[in-house]
Amino acid sequence: MRPLPALTALTALAALVTLTACGADPAADSGRSGGAKGDTVTVRIPDPGNSGVLARGKQDGSLDEALAAVGAKVAWTGSAGPFAPAAQAMNADQLDFATGSITSGITSLSQNPGFAFFTATDPDPVGEGILVREGSGIGSVRDLVGRKVAVNKGGTGEYLLLKALAKEGIPADRVERVYLRPDQTAAVFNAGQVDAWAVWSTYAVAEIGSGKARFLVDGKAIGSDNYSLNAVRSDFAKEHPAIVKALYRYLHDNSAKERKDPAAYLNVFTDAGPTAVTGKAKEVQIGFTREGGTVDPIGPEDIARFKAVAGFYADQKVTPGTVDVAAHLLDVESLS
Repeated sequence: MRPLPALTALTALAALVTLTACGADPAADSGRSGGAKGDTVTVRIPDPGNSGVLARGKQDGSLDEALAAVGAKVAWTGSAGPFAPAAQAMNADQLDFATGSITSGITSLSQNPGFAFFTATDPDPVGEGILVREGSGIGSVRDLVGRKVAVNKGGTGEYLLLKALAKEGIPADRVERVYLRPDQTAAVFNAGQVDAWAVWSTYAVAEIGSGKARFLVDGKAIGSDNYSLNAVRSDFAKEHPAIVKALYRYLHDNSAKERKDPAAYLNVFTDAGPTAVTGKAKEVQIGFTREGGTVDPIGPEDIARFKAVAGFYADQKVTPGTVDVAAHLLDVESLS
């Protein structure tokens, strides 16, 4: 990806919304920007759990080492999850960094954002899509007409379903959208209370790994432009650009390593219990990661696709108008 032509403007901090999981950590309070020159700056990041680049960096100390080189340290605050509450936490100066999709990002940008995006990972061709249960009798997107599909409102799930329907020329109101939080959907899906589930790899791996579900269509078949993005609190980026750049470099280098050796980034802290990925699900996750992208700077070609998603969301009435994504992007390579 090529870098942006110039650093775009950052928005001001706004919308003080409390996120309990983030606000209760005393370490988070020490992460407020500022302090005397030479002080160590705390970067507040959602706890990464048991898998992924940040989990590995937390476990082996490599992230601490990378940030120490630019006078920073990590405070693990709350836990990683949907982007919407993380965006609210950044707006409320309770979090400095978070990961999310361009789809949930656009929804959050439409609500007075206090953050900017500084990296992009190409849309996942195989790890996101519309799940159906084996033996459901649903063999095509057209078979969803008149049925119920679980989606997360304004995020990846709703986008994937609407894109799949639009590609087939099916009016969106021919399929009933059931709005559910992703972490509450598996039980509903497996109980047959919805007919399908539009979702991404975080939740799809366990379902596919169980042998009881499959993707009806994946991201590639849908024609998804659903990038994964990293966001930073706007004021933090203004005050500590070198730290943002160091964090980008760490994510970029280690996402490339993860793609080459996915197994090394799974079950980082434990290989047992509810956070562990085992059996067939582990094989599924390794396959998804190998087909995925790496964390890169945001380039002009990416911005064009972001605009397409924003336009699609406006056309589908997910947002009241077309969100200007380009106004909330950073050229991370120009930071110093």
